[in-house]
Amino acid sequence: MTTTAEQAAEPTTLLRFATAGSVDDGKSTLVGRLLHDSKSVLADQLEAVERASAGRGQDAPDLALLTDGLRAEREQGITIDVAYRYFATPRRRFILADTPGHVQYTRNMVTGASTADLTVILVDARNGVVEQTRRHAAIAALLRVPHVVLAVNKMDLVDYAEPVFAAIAEEFTAYAAELGVPEVTTVPISALAGDNVVEPSAHMDWYGGPTVLEHLETVRVDGTVDRLPARLPVQYVIRPQTAEHPDYRGYAGQIAAGSLRVGEEVTVLPSGRTSRIADIDLLGVPVESARAPQSVTVRLEDDLDISRGDLIAPSQAAPATTQDVEATVCHVADRPLTEGHRVLLKHGTRVVKAVVKEIPSRLTLDDLSLHPRPGQLAANDIARVVLRTAEPLPLDAYAQSRTTGAFILIDPADGSTLTAGMAGDSFATARQAAEAGRTAADDDGWDF
Repeated sequence: MTTTAEQAAEPTTLLRFATAGSVDDGKSTLVGRLLHDSKSVLADQLEAVERASAGRGQDAPDLALLTDGLRAEREQGITIDVAYRYFATPRRRFILADTPGHVQYTRNMVTGASTADLTVILVDARNGVVEQTRRHAAIAALLRVPHVVLAVNKMDLVDYAEPVFAAIAEEFTAYAAELGVPEVTTVPISALAGDNVVEPSAHMDWYGGPTVLEHLETVRVDGTVDRLPARLPVQYVIRPQTAEHPDYRGYAGQIAAGSLRVGEEVTVLPSGRTSRIADIDLLGVPVESARAPQSVTVRLEDDLDISRGDLIAPSQAAPATTQDVEATVCHVADRPLTEGHRVLLKHGTRVVKAVVKEIPSRLTLDDLSLHPRPGQLAANDIARVVLRTAEPLPLDAYAQSRTTGAFILIDPADGSTLTAGMAGDSFATARQAAEAGRTAADDDGWDF
């Protein structure tokens, strides 16, 4: 690919993206091709892949081995863990999460896509849209990943036929629209041959869109978190109590959303007490303002009882606190989640006791229908739950903030993660339904 002087002069931005798809759809090969063709692979890494490929009797290097790092992954030819890779082009920096395709590892996609700006969902051109494709599309919609790319892979095995690509793209786009995905970019590729991954394909002159890398380099990263009301979860209270700083009391944490400014009136939650920001320290240097995702220490004009887990927010835009949490969840543990289950709920830096009061419905991915009152959730199930917490929580709606609207449920017995939760409405169509005058009650507990 050629890069103009103007493009090279532009400041680079960061894009976090995840890959997903059914098993053997070619996710790891796509990632390997991206790294290889964008010249992001070190010579010794490529030599190691060539040796491993030769040991398996392959004539050409298997680029999937660039990401399949676990021995079990290489032996089985599958992805098990979420593999993170970092690379850059002159136009943008990337953090990539290659997520597993097997059904039993679907929960790992929640981890990989939870912070992603974009998700690339692969489909085997020979198989089309399958159940796991629909599951990954539902998770991307549920997590409100801003951008979705459908990469129809292995086009070389269907003679680069445009009708095959068009039929798959139409089916997936229609399904994604039902989930409320605002826009899907579709690209026909062959990760193995390199068609439309980094370089345009010579075999598909009927396709006039961007390659995968071109789209990744040019897709708009909104930076929505900067425009949200400020949220500072307190991680640590700094009190040196030394002769030099006898009265110093600072509240350290990473700003989760928005920006804070000296002199601004803030409210501390869940207590509801107010004060003004006296100082903000960034890397030990006083500043007038700071924004997400910077880590700062904030001092207030008043001595308030503040501890780890409290939330500092602007008084005019502070979230409401509640002990009744309605959310959409993806269950990630092997052990089931049942009504009456006692759990720990972790939101930001705060951990509180909670109980699962009700599981109103579970989503069936085939036709997006509801299974009412399932009673319990198994691994990878997506459902609506109602929780009651022992203490008030300052939860934002996940639709408004992916950072401060998310939480996890933890097993109090061993500390393992049970469930990933998104507070409030689930899919984007809930907002569209509200605008059309419908209520959530019309949908028997689901949000479309």
